[in-house]
Amino acid sequence: MTTEKNKKTLSGVVVSDKMTDTVVVRVDRYVKHPKYQKFMKKSKKYSVHNPENTKKIGDKVNITEVKPISKTKRFAIVD
Repeated sequence: MTTEKNKKTLSGVVVSDKMTDTVVVRVDRYVKHPKYQKFMKKSKKYSVHNPENTKKIGDKVNITEVKPISKTKRFAIVD
């Protein structure tokens, strides 16, 4: 049983909106290199549910974890 507290929330930028009811969101994070102690930018892309196709490429969005919607979609747009 999960509550709202346990759901992962991320923020990123829409990089693709070619699918129906789905957008691809790139989430960037900074990690420190274990040996050189320099911060590097790592990116990951998520397929996100976008009902009514409201978001376009370049929009900044917040996404949250939801129950699986399809094979690849595990997130939905919050705002």
